[in-house]
Amino acid sequence: MNPKPRMFITRRLPDPAMAILHEHGTVTVWDQIETPIPREALLRGIADVEGLLCLITDRIDAEVIAAAPRLRAVSIMAVGYDNIDRAALAARGITLTNTPDVLTETTADLAWALLLAAARRVVEGHTLIERGAWGPWHPMQMVGQDIYGRVLGVVGAGRIGQAVLRRGRGFGMRLLYHNRRPNPAIATELGAEYRSLNDLLAESDAVVVTAPLTAETRGMFGATQFALMKPTSIFVNVARGPLVREADLVAALRAGRPWAAGLDVFEHEPIGPDHPLLTLPNVVLTPHIGSASVATRVRMATLAAENLVAVLYGRPTPNVVA
Repeated sequence: MNPKPRMFITRRLPDPAMAILHEHGTVTVWDQIETPIPREALLRGIADVEGLLCLITDRIDAEVIAAAPRLRAVSIMAVGYDNIDRAALAARGITLTNTPDVLTETTADLAWALLLAAARRVVEGHTLIERGAWGPWHPMQMVGQDIYGRVLGVVGAGRIGQAVLRRGRGFGMRLLYHNRRPNPAIATELGAEYRSLNDLLAESDAVVVTAPLTAETRGMFGATQFALMKPTSIFVNVARGPLVREADLVAALRAGRPWAAGLDVFEHEPIGPDHPLLTLPNVVLTPHIGSASVATRVRMATLAAENLVAVLYGRPTPNVVA
């Protein structure tokens, strides 16, 4: 009988996921929840394993991959995998899997939470009350921007982007999207119209970014792009922070174009309390919680475990990153 494959897990996961891993492998885990694994511990931990389950906080580069001569599979508990050197994996024939679909609706919900909170100045209003500065009503007190019936533009119309667009139909919005190329199914199923990036930015009252981070998309939103937006528009990013040149966004928000922003992701995470974005009243920030519902995080962890086991045991898995 063949021994169970050895696996290294870079963070303690919810119990259902850990049960799957322990059933099918000899498991070593960085037994922390909140603290990322130090690089030295990662390099030591993977020296003799066949499977690695990692998070987006773990940099899996050529050095790490070279330190694991028996490695056959890497499973990431995320949709994105820009923290992983895919070329180094491919050179060794190591399979990479991710966890798509399970976080689609949860992330789309957060995008809308940020959009509405920024448009209606929810956090600013809370702070006003907290400071005891809520004075007598007047006609223009705490006025925000309407969302219902306006124009929604989504940049990156994959699964999450399409889920954001679907929600826009409930708000009676005209729907626009930008992708690498037009997708006729999006027009048929959602009634969304394709636009170039520049045209989408100029026409939209709300811009939601759900694009992947690639060499082509890194820094795609800068001063030129923000200058195209309406002075009443809302900018939301729930994708990856490096898509946006943060210094340009800060300057644009100070100049009033866009009108406000809601951000779940940042160029460098975590940000500190001295970050310039925190000096702006027209910004709503969350700490990269797009997938952070109980059900979604448990399912992500479980799927990541199932993916790893499937590859190591030669079973079919639909979640191999091409």
